[in-house]
Amino acid sequence: MSVNLATLLREGTKKSHSMAENVGFVKCFLKGVVEKNSYRKLVGNLYFVYSAMEEEMDKLRDHPIVSKIYFAELNRKHSLEQDLQFYYGPNWRQEVQLSPAGKAYVERIHEIAATAPELLVAHSYTRYLGDLSGGQILKKIAQNAMNLHDGGTAFYEFADISDEKAFKNKYRQAMNDLPVDQATAERIVDEANKAFGMNMKMFNELEGNLIKAIGIMLFNSLTRRRTPGSTEAELATADS
Repeated sequence: MSVNLATLLREGTKKSHSMAENVGFVKCFLKGVVEKNSYRKLVGNLYFVYSAMEEEMDKLRDHPIVSKIYFAELNRKHSLEQDLQFYYGPNWRQEVQLSPAGKAYVERIHEIAATAPELLVAHSYTRYLGDLSGGQILKKIAQNAMNLHDGGTAFYEFADISDEKAFKNKYRQAMNDLPVDQATAERIVDEANKAFGMNMKMFNELEGNLIKAIGIMLFNSLTRRRTPGSTEAELATADS
């Protein structure tokens, strides 16, 4: 028995999707307010999340449900390694750290892989379709906001997918063809909402870092303007 899982997931996660887009860190990002240190921490968390997910999905590539939505061309681990080397340097493995919210996310992926593998469909849908849908827009925002010209956005690039729209249709059809009943489909939708929640917790951790960084930048800017002998101070005196 199969159900229209793609539609159920889209409709069943609308509220969570909207909430995630309205988290302070995400709203700032979409407006082009991105601080490199906060962003690289996000990339670090995503590296551990995708590593866990891709490790488990590879183990389950013969599973009657997981195997149907396992597409190696979606894997993000390698691209995230490239970005981490860009942001942290060659010793990035010693530098990058998993945050508490990221740790809970990774643990959840390993937990369901061991106890209810079919729920990995929810995490695959939440992460990969989101990456494909908004990847190019987010890539441009990151490049412009952080003045990136020679790297740092490999995460958004799907070199093995030539037609993203066609691939998304293929993926949705694969979800609709999954041998799951209504009850299982509802559990997958519930897990997708949990995945959005775990993402929001990671964003909330970064929001404090972003606000602090913006505050420091504003403070430094105001301090420079008031420093005796500075160009800003001279201009301020001339205007008074």
